[in-house]
Amino acid sequence: MTDQELIAHAAAMRSRAVAPYSHYQVGAALLGSNGKVYGGCNIEAAAYSVTLCAERAALACAVADGCTSFTRLAVIASGEGLCTPCGMCRQMLFEFAPELTVLCCYADQRSQAIPIAELLPFGFGGDRLPG
Repeated sequence: MTDQELIAHAAAMRSRAVAPYSHYQVGAALLGSNGKVYGGCNIEAAAYSVTLCAERAALACAVADGCTSFTRLAVIASGEGLCTPCGMCRQMLFEFAPELTVLCCYADQRSQAIPIAELLPFGFGGDRLPG
């Protein structure tokens, strides 16, 4: 799958976003090591803390399908500027795929490829926890 195809999938997911409060629609497309693409969109709630980001929605779909290894993610939003995952999404993505490449996009589908480790410097996974 090309980067442009992955970005187009993310853009299609963006159109499904439910963002009645922020009006900031986000779409994500996560490429599994199995070759499948898992899509997600943001889903807002009036109780903001339960809002689900597009990236974590895509990750949840992938894990539910049995895929836990990923190579690339495209994330795109309706707003101006470069769309990057939030801190919570960066942590979740890093734990599953510390070598992940994130295609951070502008609304017009231009993108910058940024390693997740650069987006989350000094990131860590469960191997650093006692137990």
